[in-house]
Amino acid sequence: MVIRYFFRLILGLLLLNSSAVLAEGNSTYKLASGDVIRINVFGEPDLSLEEIRLNDAGIFSYPFLGEVRAKGKTAAEIEQYLTEQLKGDYLVDPRVTVSVLKYREFFISGEVKEPGGYRFQPGLTLRRAVALAGGLTERASVGRITIIRDQDPDRTPQPATLDTQVMPGDTITIDQGFF
Repeated sequence: MVIRYFFRLILGLLLLNSSAVLAEGNSTYKLASGDVIRINVFGEPDLSLEEIRLNDAGIFSYPFLGEVRAKGKTAAEIEQYLTEQLKGDYLVDPRVTVSVLKYREFFISGEVKEPGGYRFQPGLTLRRAVALAGGLTERASVGRITIIRDQDPDRTPQPATLDTQVMPGDTITIDQGFF
């Protein structure tokens, strides 16, 4: 009985911690091309959109407002923008929520069994990214991993380890080891 209670307590704490990490990640996550968002305006089904994919320029089209530039902004910033734009001319007190449904892909190449693009998941580490790509080849060197951050304007390769956090749009390269 005590053991069962203990395991439930631990499971509850782990779930609480993981939801806090996801909420923190979503609050700082910058939108870009390929992301899919949902917009809900309470009580206004015509202004609520279930799935909006940001185009190559990070822009989406919204009723009454036309094109909205989302690239480089957080979901909270888009919420605030839509609330301000809808208030007054269209609605008295709009209650807008914006959430990220699907994150853009990250890319992994080099000495993995299935190189390519994979859908990002919050909390993703390089170790899990390698697993998604089918694992390492026999020639892979875990000491020769680089990552190019999508948010880095210089696109400079940085050394990485298997515990490095992966972000949407990142490009990971795993080089051969020289025996």
